[in-house]
Amino acid sequence: MITKPVPSLKTIISEVWKPALILFVWDVVVTITYYVLPFRAPELPFTLFGSAVALFLGFRSNSAYQRWWEARSLWGLMINASRNIGRAARNFMPDPEGAELKRQIAFRQIAYVNALRCQLRRQPLDDVVLGYIEKAEASSTLERTNVANGLLDGLGRKIDEARRAGWLDTIQQTQMERVLVDIANAQGGMERIKNTPLPNHYRFFPVLFVHMFCVLLPFGLVETLGFATPLGSTIAGLMFLAVLAIGDDLVDPFANSVHDLPLCAMCRTIEIDLLQSMGLEAPEPIVPDRKGILW
Repeated sequence: MITKPVPSLKTIISEVWKPALILFVWDVVVTITYYVLPFRAPELPFTLFGSAVALFLGFRSNSAYQRWWEARSLWGLMINASRNIGRAARNFMPDPEGAELKRQIAFRQIAYVNALRCQLRRQPLDDVVLGYIEKAEASSTLERTNVANGLLDGLGRKIDEARRAGWLDTIQQTQMERVLVDIANAQGGMERIKNTPLPNHYRFFPVLFVHMFCVLLPFGLVETLGFATPLGSTIAGLMFLAVLAIGDDLVDPFANSVHDLPLCAMCRTIEIDLLQSMGLEAPEPIVPDRKGILW
């Protein structure tokens, strides 16, 4: 996620120079053609066409942002639920008998959120996940198709183990299970967003119409702007392409790009909170890099 409110000039140039150059060259060709072979283009169809394209882009951008914000809300719920499960384990289980089991529950939750991060980003499990899984259970858990769900199942078994040991009563177990339900529901929502793309109409037609509009735009402006057509048409075309790019950037909040959610930073937040709640040493928070990007 880009944290800087205003991108650097270098970033802006790197993003826009290719489409701007293509648009400018095309607009110059149309302008020269107009003065060599004069033609007349009616204004009304282009106005209606531009309005229709703007509506398409508005619906698409709103839908993409709703997906991005829902994903962020679900991860906010995941952070809160992780804190709740750690606090319940710390407060409900006795010391020193349950100290080791409380630590295992915290480690299991840290491994779970990081496994979920890797699954959503379509990455192999990293050392953070493997470092918090007990070796005795690692092989059976990693064989699961959904490793994160396997870790969550294991967390439920740890809680049941505490009940059978007499460290939790059934009411306390039920309260912790409710938190696990919230975690599972949040995971399901994230997987739904990841596995369900925008409908094809939202993806294909806006791209088609925006490019058609950029191609036809200089024909509608050249009669009014004359030799200024390349400048005016290029700027107008870039505006439509920018809105189109915004939708592309937001539509997959787990794409592991500079525009997606900072899953690494949020998983680190959970890791710090759970370790410190157990009185253990925790790593430093993840901060934006020199380019202002938080991963």
